Amino acid sequence: MADAHNPATAEADADASAYVRGGMQINEQAATFKLFMDLAKWGSLAVACLLLFLTLWFHPGGNLMAALIGAVVLGVVGFFALKPKADAGH
Repeated sequence: MADAHNPATAEADADASAYVRGGMQINEQAATFKLFMDLAKWGSLAVACLLLFLTLWFHPGGNLMAALIGAVVLGVVGFFALKPKADAGH
């Protein structure tokens, strides 16, 4: 069991006791959720492009130009598929 008066964890314990559930402002919560969703969306596209690029480049018989073209095409199609829609103003 953890020591309640451990000086190494005193600051963390003070922060944990100061936390109030439901105390976050709704606009901060919505902004945090939007940021997370945007980072997940665009990060996934970047990982997919990188994975396609490396796969096409390093497979037997692959070359750099085919990999670059494939990754750019995927990036452009993904950009237009993932960009915010004009009518999505909730």
